[in-house]
Amino acid sequence: MSPHARTPPAAAVRRPAPDTPDAVTAAFARLAVLDDGPEKERLRDELTRAWLPMAHRLASRFRDKGESTEDLRQVAALGLLKAIRRYDPARGPFEPFAIPTIRGELRRHFRDRTWDVRVPRRVQELRNRVRAAYVELALGPGGACPTVDDLARHTGLSEQQVRDGLEALESYRALSLDAGSGGADGDGPSPADFLGEPDHAFQLVVDRESVKEAVRRLPSRERAILYLRFFEDWSQSRIAERMGISQMHVSRLLGQTCARLRRETLD
Repeated sequence: MSPHARTPPAAAVRRPAPDTPDAVTAAFARLAVLDDGPEKERLRDELTRAWLPMAHRLASRFRDKGESTEDLRQVAALGLLKAIRRYDPARGPFEPFAIPTIRGELRRHFRDRTWDVRVPRRVQELRNRVRAAYVELALGPGGACPTVDDLARHTGLSEQQVRDGLEALESYRALSLDAGSGGADGDGPSPADFLGEPDHAFQLVVDRESVKEAVRRLPSRERAILYLRFFEDWSQSRIAERMGISQMHVSRLLGQTCARLRRETLD
């Protein structure tokens, strides 16, 4: 080498990227032969920390899908750890092996954990195919909203499968019952405002239907007293005057009749 040769400046020296550490092959080769124990765990932790920036970079590509960055980074770190545990140095470089593993973990997270309404995996896959076809057709020449028939021809799916996929598009995020609607501030009525409330009159209908046959079997005088008392809201004294009997007699008949109806209905 010529004594006059100049050493290149530090900025011109090619340095490995921060997520592709030096001597990675040797580290993984050593990891592969170590027995389980503290030393192997320590080396695995060092490799995890060294490759964590790459995992975080991959996680950042999913940041616009509704999940927090911290959650995505945790999922990517889990994928990285799985890649480190499964990697065999004899199969080639680590990075081409790790990237699909981490991406797969992130995609599984979105597939299995982020749906508000749980749908089968088959329907989730239909959703992805239908969504991709919808975007492709909508952005194509003409730009018209594709119909179910258009999507079926484009994807090779049946029309029913396309409908299942379109319905799944509505299942990824559920609307809160407390979400306001209408108005600039979203202060309109919420879905909860339109929900029904328990109606105790339904039980009254059931009770009346249950006792109807027992009432039909009563003598005519007892049926008349029941009708006047509970449907016309007559007082006992007025019923007694109408029937030509004493109020005490009316009270006793009412008690006996109600007890009979209760007994026969329960039996």
